Amino acid sequence: MTPTPRTGFLLFGIALIPLAAVLANSPIPIGLVYIMFVAVLAGAAVDGLVARAHPKVERRITQVISRGVPAEVEIDLTGPSAKRARVRQPSPPDIVVEPSVGRRGLEATLVAERRGHHVLSPPAVRVTGPLGLGMSTKIVGDPVQIDVYPDLPAARRLAATVRVGLFRTEGLRTRGPVGLGTEFEAIRDYVEGDDIRQVNWLASGRHQRPLVNQFRVEQERDVICVIDAGRLMSAPIGRITRLDAAVDVAAAMAAVSQVLGDRVGVVAFDSELRVDLPPRRRGADAVAKAIFDLEPSPVDSDYRQAFERVAGMKRAFVLVLTDLLDPAAARPLVGAIRVLARRHSVTVASVADPDVQEAVATIPIDLEGAARAAAALDVLGARREALRLVRHYGAQVVEGPPGTLSSGCVAAYLRAKAAARL
Repeated sequence: MTPTPRTGFLLFGIALIPLAAVLANSPIPIGLVYIMFVAVLAGAAVDGLVARAHPKVERRITQVISRGVPAEVEIDLTGPSAKRARVRQPSPPDIVVEPSVGRRGLEATLVAERRGHHVLSPPAVRVTGPLGLGMSTKIVGDPVQIDVYPDLPAARRLAATVRVGLFRTEGLRTRGPVGLGTEFEAIRDYVEGDDIRQVNWLASGRHQRPLVNQFRVEQERDVICVIDAGRLMSAPIGRITRLDAAVDVAAAMAAVSQVLGDRVGVVAFDSELRVDLPPRRRGADAVAKAIFDLEPSPVDSDYRQAFERVAGMKRAFVLVLTDLLDPAAARPLVGAIRVLARRHSVTVASVADPDVQEAVATIPIDLEGAARAAAALDVLGARREALRLVRHYGAQVVEGPPGTLSSGCVAAYLRAKAAARL
């Protein structure tokens, strides 16, 4: 219930009744007691009326933020009563505002723990009267919708390392920034301004004139992220879900694809298609917008329906983000992979659970620890068998904890991109 402006001084008046009763039995004349009581009550009433003059409130906040990335919230109070005011910013579920209360204004940090749409309530301002006897509380302003995206700063940092040629992956050699034209096309005569590194010294010596290698600008390729949003993706990994990790990977892949000049799209599904964004140039923002509020559904995923949607598209690098729990859960995926592998380069990515790895690596000291380690070994064994089945039917596999899965998927993408040049 929102306090009314009279709440402060009415409660104060009620609190004075016992004091008046005590004073009535004192040597002080009863008339003077009542005069004092009325005077104090009148002072509280006047103080409360003065407190109704609220300051002007201005709230500044970014309405699009990234999960786990701090954002600033500023609330300014201006006017004669601002120096006697306190402001409080309520925190909605899955968003932490710290600090939430301030005097004469508020400078706070907002951190969202879950993607999607959130509503930030208007601030509450409490003004105390000049005598400190009355106060008034008022809700000021309107609610603000905040859209929480996946970790886009991390995706952009990863894309930047690829763009400048600092990303390293085993089995891939790069000459300068990746994504430039590197397909050999012909040998031609040297002209002033040509890069000396492009000179073909063997051909120049044979023809007795300077010749250079000419490269064809690499044609754009398609990248499609296929995200499983079924019930298995609701499993928690630390403070996030498997689907959260998958969305982060898709955002990173889209950012890297964009800096390399490739087209990127996304398909998300459970028992039906939830998102269907065809590949497009400079598609990183479109992909992030399409999946930022994606939540897992309590249903089994229909891989075949989703893969049939992708199978007929232009040849592409297809990244399937799902959970390889065990052979039984992977069997529908394995059957559907055959549809994709006929035309596309397919990589299946799955989040490894750090808790399971830790249970295996920890030496048990009691029966409970031994049982936990045995269960973890069973889980890892089942996952290894599921991975073997996926590889057997023509897909590459990337597995890793949430913090490194994006890098592993980008490395697989770059290897596939490099192999396509041969």
